Amino acid sequence: MSLSDANATSPTGGEPSYLPRTAAVVAGPARTPAAAVTAAVAAAASVFPVVSTTSPAERRRWLDAVADALDVAGGELVALADEETALGEARLRGELSRAAQNMRYYAAAGESGAWLRARIDTVEGPPRLDLRRAELPIGPVAVFGASNFPFQFGVLGHDTCSAVAAGCPVVVKAHPAHPRLSVRLYETAARALASAGAPAGVLSLVVGFEAGLALVDAPPIAAVAFTGSQRGGMALVERARRRPTPIPVYAEMGTVNPVLLTPAASHRAERIAEEFVDSFTLGAGQFCTKPGLMLAPRGSGVVEAVAGKVRAAQGGWLLTQGIAAAYRDGLRTLEAAGGRMLAAGPEPEEGYAARAAALLVEIDDLGEDSPLLEECFGPVALVAEYGDFDEALKAVARLRPSLAACVHGGGEGDPDLVRAVAELAGRVGRVVVDGFPTGVATADAMHHGGPWPATSDPRATSVGAEALRRFTRPVAFQNVPDAALPPALRDGNPWRLPDRTER
Repeated sequence: MSLSDANATSPTGGEPSYLPRTAAVVAGPARTPAAAVTAAVAAAASVFPVVSTTSPAERRRWLDAVADALDVAGGELVALADEETALGEARLRGELSRAAQNMRYYAAAGESGAWLRARIDTVEGPPRLDLRRAELPIGPVAVFGASNFPFQFGVLGHDTCSAVAAGCPVVVKAHPAHPRLSVRLYETAARALASAGAPAGVLSLVVGFEAGLALVDAPPIAAVAFTGSQRGGMALVERARRRPTPIPVYAEMGTVNPVLLTPAASHRAERIAEEFVDSFTLGAGQFCTKPGLMLAPRGSGVVEAVAGKVRAAQGGWLLTQGIAAAYRDGLRTLEAAGGRMLAAGPEPEEGYAARAAALLVEIDDLGEDSPLLEECFGPVALVAEYGDFDEALKAVARLRPSLAACVHGGGEGDPDLVRAVAELAGRVGRVVVDGFPTGVATADAMHHGGPWPATSDPRATSVGAEALRRFTRPVAFQNVPDAALPPALRDGNPWRLPDRTER
């Protein structure tokens, strides 16, 4: 969120709702006063003992009910999302469908109990010890969703679903890029949760910049999940650190994701360039996984191919006035830092428009402190050429760590591909071969995170079954009577956890 977004006002004094295609600002929902934030957090705290000890199978039923409600309300939700984001109905229909699928995935992952990592050991004495250990829910979670994925990373996105599946009530802060949609999503979920018998307080919503700050400060909040810019994420990390009781902030932030072509991939330069441009312009370039830098062999034809594709690429609308202004400023910064405009495409004439652009940069100018490696949120990417592959790997070693990276090579027999994967694996959270990272599959083996500055905690993922672990902490119980143990560790395995280990 930019400062201009945070301080904007709608015609009625509530949270402004932007219409990217026309630049109009219409009345949005009322901002949540401090007392109401306190009440929402208190409700989450009061219901935590119930939610955390409700069986994962019952929590699955809650989440499945919300997923069903999303399916039913799809037409209304997509129309509202398109009005506030200009991402297009086709894209948004697909995203809403995946959001419902994700919800069912996390519901099933929660029911499996694998995230609890329940362990029971007997240590012969004297004295004889009965040791039982599990990862238990930590408490109410504050969620700050993303601007660019209103369904999959919004009010009912990955963070909310994984937290509830792990037994933690959630208080979500509505995103200023789509506040009316945020409210409608919450209302849809609240009705479904109530009909499924979930206790009131398992999910709440607050609106407004000040409400978000109060949410982080609220003593019962045990963790924060955030998706957005580095500036926003680190502001939350610092605020949470200054609390009397500091709490973790799992921030997934913006980075420049590199694409590396080995010399053996040169014969596919035209096709790779086409897919590269398609990827970094998808959704007007508003993806945290957007490929932002291509390193290609000099003379491979990649530069010319990228330029031709960009000139034909249609522009799009960015989500808010602040994001559009930051994009224009970002392009100027890249050019001032030595980037030369390679090609630019057409753009819409109205609203928060942005044109596709590619800049040519010198590989020696790529360094950790270079402005060339600052994320420019929008449909822009850099291209650099290298002379030999060692030069390319040295440049990779100077890049800031990121969420993902791609290597295009000559197959299993390409030794440069092997070297590239090894180098990149130490600097990113996901390595893609012969593809692009724009899509993130919701699967057990997925890791959507990365070393600093990609995320605030490189061990955490915001996508996949491991996402539940962010909202737990390990507790060991020694010689504790069965009735006093959490259900996951009791004799008889009342939750019927298939992954419980007993020795």
